[in-house]
Amino acid sequence: MNPRLDLIRRRCADLDADAALLTFLPHVRWAVGFTGSNGVLVVTPDEAHFVTDGRYATQAEAEVQGAEVHVPGYRLFEHVAEAELLAGAETVLLQGDHLPFTEVERLRQLLQEVRFLPVGGLLDEDVAAKTEEEIARVRAAQAVTDEVFAAILPFIGPGVSERDLAAEIVYQHLKRGCERMAFEPIVASGLRGALPHARPTTKTLRPGELVVLDFGGVLDGYCADMTRTVAVGDPGEEARGVYQVVLDAQQAALDAAAAGRTGRDLDQAARQVIEAAGLGEHFPHSLGHGVGLEAHEWPRLSSRVEDTLPAGATVTVEPGVYLPERFGVRIEDLVVLREGGCENLTASTKELLVL
Repeated sequence: MNPRLDLIRRRCADLDADAALLTFLPHVRWAVGFTGSNGVLVVTPDEAHFVTDGRYATQAEAEVQGAEVHVPGYRLFEHVAEAELLAGAETVLLQGDHLPFTEVERLRQLLQEVRFLPVGGLLDEDVAAKTEEEIARVRAAQAVTDEVFAAILPFIGPGVSERDLAAEIVYQHLKRGCERMAFEPIVASGLRGALPHARPTTKTLRPGELVVLDFGGVLDGYCADMTRTVAVGDPGEEARGVYQVVLDAQQAALDAAAAGRTGRDLDQAARQVIEAAGLGEHFPHSLGHGVGLEAHEWPRLSSRVEDTLPAGATVTVEPGVYLPERFGVRIEDLVVLREGGCENLTASTKELLVL
């Protein structure tokens, strides 16, 4: 028995559908355990079928839980039609956020008797509400990323390039057992720190600069994510003052973070602190996002999102202030939302480190 397949069946029933065809691989992995790069999952009231290509025949047999494995070759949708895996289904749910229109049309041509219904956000909340086993995996990934932060601190100093520092971040994660990075590390020094998603360049670190470091590894399929801002020598009183505002804003959001709140609630808790300091126009992004099998997943912590946050969701809390052509500050922790509060999975100090 696979309870996640039963949950998918309940979502079908909620939407008056007879079956679901899942194509988004992180959700396929969540449902049946498959970790490869090509596959679709068919879930009907009485059966489940996983379809992949020959590269993954052995892997799928070992990993897939609760679904019959089919290995027809690369024409996966054609096999769904030819093997009549959706026989008797009149309405079938699709993951509308993740399946291109051309693929939806191909399915409609292959199975003209079926009404395919693309649904936005299908399974997002279910995937976000993590089990204690999943939380343990996120916690383990975050612990490695905390270790990496400590390991790179001696490497940071004048003359080191952003790209060299980014390479060291990647190396230290792989050395500690991560299968890959959750995303390309951000290393942004000096005036480049005012670019929230700056890519590392050949620019070298200079005395007095702040350096924004945003990174996370993937361990056992689950992602980590953290940001710390450090100083290369004394950054000056203004930078220290902005740093304290961002730290206070983050703490306000952490104090507000709990299951049952909304993303807007948490965003506003941090934003109010930054606005009160006269820096509101320099906080241009939302407060955070979900993290799990993806580096960015539902929910969003945003002033424009009223979604209620479920217990077990692992989310980032990452306010920032960015002063164009001068410097930026961002501080990010990864937390688990619990009833009545949150559990912070990030252990690294948030004291401004002057290196």
